[in-house]
Amino acid sequence: MANGKPSRRSHKLCCGVTATFFVIFVIVIITLFFTIFKPKDPKISLYPEGIKNIDFSALTPNVTLSLGTVVAIENPNYGSFKYKNATSYVTYHGEVVGEASIEQRYVPARHKLNITTSVELKAGKLLINPHLLSDFAGGSLNLTSTAVLPGKVIVLNIFKFHATVYNNCNISVFISPQTVESICKTKLKL
Repeated sequence: MANGKPSRRSHKLCCGVTATFFVIFVIVIITLFFTIFKPKDPKISLYPEGIKNIDFSALTPNVTLSLGTVVAIENPNYGSFKYKNATSYVTYHGEVVGEASIEQRYVPARHKLNITTSVELKAGKLLINPHLLSDFAGGSLNLTSTAVLPGKVIVLNIFKFHATVYNNCNISVFISPQTVESICKTKLKL
C-alpha cells in the first residue's frame, strides 16, 4: 500500500473473495429451492357428512339433495397457498349431476385446513341415468368430483408464483352399509 491507496493486488483479492461468496450463496439458494422448497402436491380429502336438505320443487320435476361435506386440505410445502373462488363438479358416468362452491382461502405453509361446504346433487339427473339401476343392484354408486383451484404460492413472504391445484376424487357410495369412501389425487402445477 503505497501512499495510502490500496494496491491492485488487494483490490483483485477483495473482488475474488466477494465473487466466490456470491457464487456459493447462489448455489445454496438453488439447492434449497430444488430440495427443501421444492413444491409438493397438497393432499385433499373429502368427508361426506350426510344429507342436509332435500328440495322437491313443485314447479319442476327436479329434486335437489344437499350433502354436507368437509374438505380437508393438507399443505406439506414451505410455501403458503392462496386460492381463488372455485367450483367442484360431481359427475356420474360422465354426466354432471352436482356441484359445490369452494370459497377462496389461504392455506398456511405446512398446515391443514378443513372447509365445510355443501354439494348440491340433482337427483333427477341421477334417476334418468341408464347405469343407475345396475349400479344400485351392484351395491354402490361411483361418482367423480373434479376441481381446479387457481392461486398463488408464497415462499418466505418474498417469492410469489402463480400455481394451480388440480383435484380429482373417486367417490364410492355403498348402498347396504350406507357408507361413503373417497380417494383423491391432487396435482400442483406452477
